[in-house]
Amino acid sequence: MTGPISFSHLYSKECNLRERTILESSLKYASDPSIAFLGGGLPRPEYFPWNELSASSPLPPFANGITSHCTSSKGKDPIDSIATIIYKNQFSTGNAAADIELSRALQYGESAGFTELVEFIREHTKILHHVPHGDWNVILTAGNTQSIDSTIRTFCDRGDYVILEEYSYPTTMENLRSMGINFLTVPMDHNGIIPEKLREVLLNHKGKMPKFLYTVPTGQNPTGCVISDERKQQIYRIAQEFDFLIVEDDPYYFLQLDEYAANAAPSELSREEFISSLTKSFLDFDCDGRVIRLESTSKILAPGARLGWIVAQNSILDAYIKLHEVTMFAASGFSQTLMNGLFSRWGQDGYLDWLKGVRKEYTKKRNGATDLIYKHFPMDVTKFEPPSAGMFIMLKFDASKHPEFDSKFNSKPVEVEMHLYQEGIKNGCLMIPGSYFIVPGCNVKSNEIFFRGAYAAPDHATLESGLIRFSDVIKNEFKCN
Repeated sequence: MTGPISFSHLYSKECNLRERTILESSLKYASDPSIAFLGGGLPRPEYFPWNELSASSPLPPFANGITSHCTSSKGKDPIDSIATIIYKNQFSTGNAAADIELSRALQYGESAGFTELVEFIREHTKILHHVPHGDWNVILTAGNTQSIDSTIRTFCDRGDYVILEEYSYPTTMENLRSMGINFLTVPMDHNGIIPEKLREVLLNHKGKMPKFLYTVPTGQNPTGCVISDERKQQIYRIAQEFDFLIVEDDPYYFLQLDEYAANAAPSELSREEFISSLTKSFLDFDCDGRVIRLESTSKILAPGARLGWIVAQNSILDAYIKLHEVTMFAASGFSQTLMNGLFSRWGQDGYLDWLKGVRKEYTKKRNGATDLIYKHFPMDVTKFEPPSAGMFIMLKFDASKHPEFDSKFNSKPVEVEMHLYQEGIKNGCLMIPGSYFIVPGCNVKSNEIFFRGAYAAPDHATLESGLIRFSDVIKNEFKCN
């Protein structure tokens, strides 16, 4: 095992100028009982208006599924749920590990996150991934959107370049664009980034070398594709050759679904089988320490928790912490203590059971959406592949097959796309046009258009109604039966 190499030459000017705040350096003494700490503007915990927080959560191994309602015997504690009570000034008792008391959770804390929660996530990361170097850690964030913003500020100056997949997440694109960052775009296929095309783009590039590749490698938004382990190795070697970082934004990692088969029930996997079924992270190939992994609880627990984390080599995490100390300061104490209370009671095995359950439920929803598409859409003009990961379906159409492609739409696929979008809304269904995800400046030379639909959020009745309404639009516009 070797240590990571330094990437300080890729830091932004802002990052290189930033130092740890002077006040923060003194806070380490706040918990030292031998010191009368008079140095911080900390409110008295007695004045916090919460004496305890309580929550009820399902009990692993979730034999009746993650969506089952908790039951209880009259006059007794629930038999299939766990009660979490966080007190202000004392630890809860029982089998759970020590909680983060409210007197700590609601006080100013370390920007990296409370140790208990950070250690749980670090252990979780070790179970799933095998980082070739030992000098890595985890820091908490307010979710991946905030993590992305911090990444841009840590590494990019106005005029710098980053690499994006040709279809990418609009929020990230807007953040980059507004900060004056230039894009290099890489062609994709159904397996994600094409490594040979990535190398070709870099060889032909005449400007500054890019600071990092931004990728959503699992259940890519919007395409739903998954980058294979083999391709990740190839992309990593290219990153070494051209000296850029890899930022993997992976909120859909645990939404890797069973292969679609009509009328098939979701697989029942052991924990070991579940772990081995997952693709590798770029972290698994990261001998240099050039990977920055962004994860979140948004897609697997709750987006409103606004809690995520960054996994990277320690020197890079130090750069993030310097920024966080003067921006977000720390992730929400409410979120941290409740999440820690949940994880400490579930344990690593219980958390894996939950993630297995999430996969099972989304597999069922994906299967239902796929059945509806095959049933209602005219497949002679519709191109569709059941997604293997993520929360979205992608319906593709050859715009040139529209009877009025030349006469009404001037042979422009995007005009057909926007017309179908508006007709869909008129008919009571909104699907997001694929052009919304095209990286600015990327010239996609194809008559193929697509629409992204979210199969995950709506109930089955709403999903069925929406897909039927959109299929009616396609049948009418393309003159299909």
